[in-house]
Amino acid sequence: MTTKAELRTILKERREALSLGDRREKGYYITCRLQELLKPYHTILAYVAKDPEVESMVIINCLLEEGKTVLVPIIEKETHTLRLSYLTSMDQLEPGTFRVPEPLTHEQPAPASSIDAVLVPMVGFDRAGHRLGYGAGYYDRFFEKNPHIPRIGMAYACQEAECIPTEEFDARMDYVVTEDEVIRCGRVGDEVDDLSGGGSTAQPAILAEQTEGLRPSR
Repeated sequence: MTTKAELRTILKERREALSLGDRREKGYYITCRLQELLKPYHTILAYVAKDPEVESMVIINCLLEEGKTVLVPIIEKETHTLRLSYLTSMDQLEPGTFRVPEPLTHEQPAPASSIDAVLVPMVGFDRAGHRLGYGAGYYDRFFEKNPHIPRIGMAYACQEAECIPTEEFDARMDYVVTEDEVIRCGRVGDEVDDLSGGGSTAQPAILAEQTEGLRPSR
């Protein structure tokens, strides 16, 4: 079986092979699906993307303009944990640990107990909801302490693997959203509430404003 390290290299290469135009096009459809999926929820913990991850800035802006509460993680490198901060404007972000944008000088501590759903970055995934991350375990530790918060992975379809090797501490996703579909994974119905909203790719008005000039022609 392919090891996690080997698979991580393969899937990173697939993602990095996508052109900027490809990433923008695929990211547009991922954002459309996310808006539908997140409609019932008010407080969202969202990662802030760095290249070449699935862009999260647009969905964060959409959530803020809808009046929803957005939290973002700040990386604690020494302890391999995440602390949480409210985010009210993209202007509050600056390059932080691993070049990840963080509200370092505008931090507003936020409790995990307030979160309705989490948007999670990933290097790879499989259809059972197993996630391959960067290997440091930041999100695994967070979900170990907060097991009942719904988890939504964001990835390009090319990041799918047939089977992700797993260990006991690896956190499983409830949904994985790609440009092609919303994949409902096995945790749903057993451990968390069902977020499913049908996965429509209809373009909401706010998203139309956020992506003006970026929408792909098909």
